[in-house]
Amino acid sequence: MWQRTIDIPSPAEAAARLRGLGGLAWLDSARLHPRNGRWSILAAAPFARFDADLSGTWLDGALLGLPPFEALDALLRRYRSEREADAPPFAGGLVGTIDFEAGHLLEDLHRPAGFDSRRPLLGFGLYDTALVFDHEDGTARLVSAGFSPTLDAAAPFADRQRRAGERLDLFEAALAAPAPALGALPATGPLWRSSRDAAAYAADVERVKALILDGEVYQANLSRRLRAVLPEGFDPFALYLRLRAVNPAPYAAFLEEPHRTVASASPELFLRLRDGHVETRPIKGTIRRSGDEAADRAAAEALLASPKDRAENVMIVDLLRNDLSRVCEPDSVDVPELCALESYAGLHHLVSAVTGRLRPGLGVGALIAAAFPGGSITGAPKIRATDIVATIEGAPRGLYCGSVAALSFCGAADLSISIRTLEFEPGTVSFGTGGGVTILSDGPAEWAETETKAARILAAFEAP
Repeated sequence: MWQRTIDIPSPAEAAARLRGLGGLAWLDSARLHPRNGRWSILAAAPFARFDADLSGTWLDGALLGLPPFEALDALLRRYRSEREADAPPFAGGLVGTIDFEAGHLLEDLHRPAGFDSRRPLLGFGLYDTALVFDHEDGTARLVSAGFSPTLDAAAPFADRQRRAGERLDLFEAALAAPAPALGALPATGPLWRSSRDAAAYAADVERVKALILDGEVYQANLSRRLRAVLPEGFDPFALYLRLRAVNPAPYAAFLEEPHRTVASASPELFLRLRDGHVETRPIKGTIRRSGDEAADRAAAEALLASPKDRAENVMIVDLLRNDLSRVCEPDSVDVPELCALESYAGLHHLVSAVTGRLRPGLGVGALIAAAFPGGSITGAPKIRATDIVATIEGAPRGLYCGSVAALSFCGAADLSISIRTLEFEPGTVSFGTGGGVTILSDGPAEWAETETKAARILAAFEAP
């Protein structure tokens, strides 16, 4: 890996300048945290594109002869680079998204109305160069692995060195240029339409509870989707800058993909891989924060004492222990945190941690295949809960409850659960909001929880 220290005021300014290179991928620790928010990564100008749908797996339009998650591991082996002692956890790699319906690549699941077998379910840019901010020491480094479609890990050192120098020069020039002006945002937010109203959502909660009583599942994550038409010229990047200000999150992201733009303010880690050590941090349990200190403390205490929220969390922890045990060393799976409180701009959450050690010889593709989709946004048992969700919701979720992922060529990986996540497609924007339903759930209360979660997103569309 080759690197240069660079002086740039902030990740936001860097992102605005790197957009001109195309294919911007900004993994943004907008809420700084010593463990979960140390690094921000900005990549652009990918040298290749990996996609998978139900018909096959593709690299720059050429069909690959491997299943999707095996193909991911094969690409990471092809471009494998060793992480140096002082290097960040990302020095080039695959950055992109995994839609919720990628579960259909792993299991025979119910296909809801509107399911498009030709729509990409996995999409990753291959990036050999990135700008990495270390929020712990305040530095920013340009890093490059010197890869290209014709230069992989087996290429001569001198050729990769030459390529890295050219790429570092390209990024440095882009960062030195003036940032383009942001597009204007309307003074008022768009008109949002929900896939369910309060009465219909409460009725769906009762349907899930009936299935629980029938022994079909222990819980299921039920959601609804909000969609709006956007005025011509709406700038998703300008909106994202507002979103990260009103709802900072440790796993935030902004990605410009070929078929959509993604703006995420996710607080939830799906998977982290470092030197064979795996961690997942499911969120189950949410309550709105208060501006009054005493009321806010009381809300946090109420969440910690809630039997329903604790039961949700513990059930998902058990599911994730089972998922990790499929690919981790025997007896290595542990629960170092159970139902701990984490607080964000507008919400308190209950968060647990499940850890393990990946078995030798397995890659991150195998890990994702064992754990996807995350249990916190499906339910338990996972496969049956996923079928129930698809049947009741009646439409694909898209990226909502899927993942934004960074898979480094050095073997590290970070994947979020893509909640609090906007999908911009031509002329429209949409996002999902939901929560876990158990036998203790109350329909109106569950609807109120979806409103609480959506409010943090909707606030970004209103002029400050």
